[in-house]
Amino acid sequence: MTMDELRALPVSIDLVTAGRAFGLGRTKAFELAQAGEFPCAVLMVGKRYRVPRSALLEALGIDRSAIHQPNPAA
Repeated sequence: MTMDELRALPVSIDLVTAGRAFGLGRTKAFELAQAGEFPCAVLMVGKRYRVPRSALLEALGIDRSAIHQPNPAA
């Protein structure tokens, strides 16, 4: 994912989108989540997996302040 895509993420995201940030396909993302081995924190909300944006950014090693900075190319 690009920094622009990361900036646009809501507070929590679906597992497939989070998996994409790690270069994972849908099937692998679900396999890892079900095994408790997804690369960052995963929440169960009802029957759905949700990933907090803050957990995703931390796992990717991205400082949250970088997300809040304006796009230098804009």
